[in-house]
Amino acid sequence: MPLLRSLLAMMFAVCAMSQSLAAEGGVRRKVIIDQDAFGPATSNLQAILMILQASDVEVLGITVTSGDGWRDEEVSHTLRMLEIAGRTDIPVYPGAVFPLVNTEARTKRWEQLYGKLYYKGAWTEVWPNQGAVRRSPYHEPAVVPASPAGEPRTEAARTDAATFLTRTVRKFPGQVTILAAGPLTDLAVAAQLDPEFAALAKELVFMGGSFNPVASDNAFAAEYANAPRREFNMRWDPEAASIVLHQPWRKITEVPVDPTTKTLFKPELFRKIAAGKAPFAAYLGRFGQPFPMWDELAAAVWLDPSIVTRAKTLLVDVDTSFTAGYGNTLSWSVGEGPGVGERPVEVVLDIDLPKFEDETVSLLSSPTPPH
Repeated sequence: MPLLRSLLAMMFAVCAMSQSLAAEGGVRRKVIIDQDAFGPATSNLQAILMILQASDVEVLGITVTSGDGWRDEEVSHTLRMLEIAGRTDIPVYPGAVFPLVNTEARTKRWEQLYGKLYYKGAWTEVWPNQGAVRRSPYHEPAVVPASPAGEPRTEAARTDAATFLTRTVRKFPGQVTILAAGPLTDLAVAAQLDPEFAALAKELVFMGGSFNPVASDNAFAAEYANAPRREFNMRWDPEAASIVLHQPWRKITEVPVDPTTKTLFKPELFRKIAAGKAPFAAYLGRFGQPFPMWDELAAAVWLDPSIVTRAKTLLVDVDTSFTAGYGNTLSWSVGEGPGVGERPVEVVLDIDLPKFEDETVSLLSSPTPPH
């Protein structure tokens, strides 16, 4: 009898485990996308579309911060893209307009002291000649220039980004991935509003930082050729990045510039997507440009970690001293940091490029999955 009871107990345990695994398999992964969502198309919005096209993902909302452009213009681009994609069910939450400390005046003073920055996002007066960039002219934050993709009919949510972020991780503790592909200002504000914000999230995946990138043979390499530790997302708001990297996240994955240098959204990839069955095929076919696939790679690493071929766990921070290194990526081997709250970060250093390109094209050319 004891043996029979043991066998029955084992059978029930196996059955319960199978049911649990089956239930987990049917639950879509929850994510909030935090972006400086400049458009039309571009790496920013194309990364969002990749996440929307993943059948096993539930996008709870998109939070928008200034960076590549000003917040209000980016919110407009995001809303219009969602209309074209047929995904107006996803709310868009306006986030931070300005960095926590950094300003345009401080940036100009820094340039007087240490030399011109290659790229300054919304503060860039004259855009670098990269052979691919279609940008609205330099303008003030409250101005929303007309978009060639048309103006949105839908409106952004009235709740601000930081409030949405903190409320949502409390609603789904341990379940929500924060996928951040722009400056980290919204996340820093959320962490200041709610000290438990980071600990309640499932993980943070972010695109930003730079370690030792190998320069590619294209115009975009000029940004890091003489400043290998400088990267725009961190440089726009270094104080926010440092705050976020010191939060008690359960897991942090970083996609820096390094693995993106070998990527480029080549015209032939856009042609394949334009011939696909996604509702936004014509949008990408018309507005897609050959940029390095910065944000697309961050999205892909989260969707399919098997594309990563080399990664390393490091302690990571961002330089907040107003020196020549302001905004630079700082890193140490585990156990060798200054010991002021640095967190271990899984840093992606190389990827399977053909697999990444194939998966990107497949996602962006497929019909929209049920949602």
